[in-house]
Amino acid sequence: MSLSRPFAPRVTSLRTHAASACLFGGLLAATMPAVAEETPGNTRWVNDSLTTYVRSGPTDGYRIVGTLVSGQKVELLKTQDDYSQVRSENGSTVWLPSRDLQDKPGQAERLPQLEQKVTELTSQLAGIDDAWKARVQGMQETLDARRKLIDELQAARTSLDSELSQARSELRAAQAQLGDENKQVLMRYMTYGGSIAGAGLLAGLILPTLLRVRRKRNDQWV
Repeated sequence: MSLSRPFAPRVTSLRTHAASACLFGGLLAATMPAVAEETPGNTRWVNDSLTTYVRSGPTDGYRIVGTLVSGQKVELLKTQDDYSQVRSENGSTVWLPSRDLQDKPGQAERLPQLEQKVTELTSQLAGIDDAWKARVQGMQETLDARRKLIDELQAARTSLDSELSQARSELRAAQAQLGDENKQVLMRYMTYGGSIAGAGLLAGLILPTLLRVRRKRNDQWV
């Protein structure tokens, strides 16, 4: 904290810094969630929206003794009307409007925490991404193995279908050949049966004739 009296150039510079701090604080608050919890006790921080003047007493009538920059950490000692008495980190005791204090760290102090949080989340996302990539790769390998197995099974089925068709064709050929052989055997049996029947018929016709001729001859000799 600076306790020197302000002068015109310094006021202009402080206003410029205040506007920049206000703009930066607004953008950071809009884009990043707060990660620091409210701190209990008497610890306070100068409001992020400005660089505030501090006075020697609890009213606007007291002289300005310096400034506190936005986000600076102070200890709240007491409050009187609209002013609060605080002690800065270097031990100086001053007064400033109570509206210029807040009970949570400023953006400047929270920014490293936010950056660390972003780094942690980025690392977690990278880990999740790596895990998903490994999982997808494993699923892809499993899918490839299953596709290979399906292709092998389809090839085996095609081969079996071809062998079955060939076996059926050979069976039909064997059945046709067996039918031809059965016909030939039947024809042979019929031929043999007809020959035997014809021979029997011939014998039946010739034998009685021979017997009659023999009898006649015997009768002539007598």
